[in-house]
Amino acid sequence: MIKSTLIFREDGLPFCSSVDDDTDPGLADQKKKVKVLVSRFTPTSANEATIESGAYEIHYIRHQTVVYLVIVEQGCPRNLAFAYLSDIRQEFEHNYGHEYLKADVRPYAFVSFDNFLEKTKKLYNDKRVQGSLDQLNNDLRGVREIMTKNIEDLLYRGDSLDRMSDLSATLRADSRKYRQSARQINWDLMLSQYGPIVLIALLVVGAIWWMFLR
Repeated sequence: MIKSTLIFREDGLPFCSSVDDDTDPGLADQKKKVKVLVSRFTPTSANEATIESGAYEIHYIRHQTVVYLVIVEQGCPRNLAFAYLSDIRQEFEHNYGHEYLKADVRPYAFVSFDNFLEKTKKLYNDKRVQGSLDQLNNDLRGVREIMTKNIEDLLYRGDSLDRMSDLSATLRADSRKYRQSARQINWDLMLSQYGPIVLIALLVVGAIWWMFLR
């Protein structure tokens, strides 16, 4: 289930957040961790990632100096979370495409966007929506291109968000190598299966031409 949504500028300036249950101490603690996480971003940090944090997961995407984050319960389908973030990003850019790029934007300047956040969160928390998106779990993006880390590694053990980007790039390169190897194996298999047949057919056609048509 989607619990909270937060939108920051990459330098840590908060743009907007959803209206959540402030009596939940676990969720309040996750929001504090999100603020620390955003402060660790650098230009080379991964643009998409999943971060495990106790009973929760934090998913984020970065686009045009803005970071869109969602806190979900463990077990929430990853593709659902990223589909949600994609919808949030597109609507935010559509509504504030020029305003949020200004240098003099104040904290929580786009608080009115919380209405859209609330409506969209309710939609994505609908079991019917979750059921249909859960069928997309074989999507390669959810397996190879979105890195997963533990919040403890990032906040307390000194691991780097930049390293997540390096690992993601390595996985994408390995994925390309795998696809190239698979194509080569398929080609070799096809040659071994049909090569002799094609060769015999060419010899027969050549013999017929030599005997009757030349």
